[in-house]
Amino acid sequence: MKIIPAIDIIDGKCVRLTQGDYEQCKTYSDSPLEVAKAFEDVGITRLHLVDLDGAKAAGVVNIKVLESICQGTGLSVDFGGGIKTDEDIHRVFNAGADYACLGSIVQTDVEKTKSWMQYYGGEKIILGADVLDKKICTHGWKKITETTIYELIANYEDQIHHLMCTDISKDGMMEGPAIDLYRELLERYPHIHLIASGGVSSYEDLQELAELGVESVIVGKAIYEKKIGMESLNDFLC
Repeated sequence: MKIIPAIDIIDGKCVRLTQGDYEQCKTYSDSPLEVAKAFEDVGITRLHLVDLDGAKAAGVVNIKVLESICQGTGLSVDFGGGIKTDEDIHRVFNAGADYACLGSIVQTDVEKTKSWMQYYGGEKIILGADVLDKKICTHGWKKITETTIYELIANYEDQIHHLMCTDISKDGMMEGPAIDLYRELLERYPHIHLIASGGVSSYEDLQELAELGVESVIVGKAIYEKKIGMESLNDFLC
């Protein structure tokens, strides 16, 4: 199982939110690049970089942070937040990202998402599914749609390679990941690379996800709050 640390960016700084609430924001570092280098130093090879300013704006905002990490480290970076137009996704890949992680647009504009998957290759696109009670949430988790996670996947079944699934009831709560949901997704869609996100709070959570068969897991607050030591990540590096 591959560990993918998350760096969330607001105003160029490394922060974490609780359940996506911008009012519950904690700053961990003024230098995302130094945080990324620290991950690389312990053997991490992949990074999940989120432009939280972009997620609220009309497009990507923190492109310079992405460029600095891609140029200053050897990490493979997936970037999300604010990718809404052809220009946005072009800038993201041009800045050095290996993957584009798409959020609300996966639900709100299926045809545009499919066109990007066809143009850049499905293996370069991560479909982000934020769910509550298996219903897709959009617009910074403020809107709960009637679309289920299974209906969303069905829209892309011929093209989907990567699915990042976040149970927003778990995100930032440090209460453990959505094991039952991930088990069901793995059973239904064994051909999809599932990236688990949200709720990981301990080394035991990582073990449980690995035993379940999850290929990749995003870890954020648990690392920053030192609930999971950097040295213990060695067990999952690949």
